[in-house]
Amino acid sequence: MIHEFRPALVLVALLTILTGLVAPLAMTGIASVAFPFQAGGSLIEDHGKIVGSALIGQNFTGPGYFHPRPSATTEPDPKDASKTIPVPYAADNSNASNLAPTAKALIDRVKGDLASAGPAPVPADAVTTSASGLDPDISPENAERQIARVAGARHWPEDRIKALVAVYTAEPFLGFIGEPRVNVLALNRALDRMQGQMQGQVQGR
Repeated sequence: MIHEFRPALVLVALLTILTGLVAPLAMTGIASVAFPFQAGGSLIEDHGKIVGSALIGQNFTGPGYFHPRPSATTEPDPKDASKTIPVPYAADNSNASNLAPTAKALIDRVKGDLASAGPAPVPADAVTTSASGLDPDISPENAERQIARVAGARHWPEDRIKALVAVYTAEPFLGFIGEPRVNVLALNRALDRMQGQMQGQVQGR
């Protein structure tokens, strides 16, 4: 009996080591060398400080910034652990709202987003959340609708903002996989860098 089980046990142990240890470590090592930025979490640094990830959205709300897609992530209420409160882009609790289309909370939230989005037609990603609640990108149409607000808040010509949006618009992979998209964190960081450069030029005069 033992002689019959021994080959099976050895094979199970061998495959466990190969597929559960060797293969993951090898893939991690290869990815770290070939794609260090992506393997490290696509972290974005500013003067040596990590300010976020290109894969996770952030809740920009100021008029001088492009606003991200709505997020439905929540966290436990500090005052009552049995309840939850909205915490947009909570990376440790990725989820969708799971609300029915007829839910009052969902309807009220969408109405509020529609009111601030401007005249119709409104891009779907301006009022709907993603399945993860962490989507870092918006559609070019969504970004275009925000140009006037951002330009007005920063007192810049709209053409300058529009040109920056074009620079940070990523096309579909290989030209046909996915949709055009704009990474909100990267775009807003570019706005702040340009603002700093302009202020530096004024002070240097």
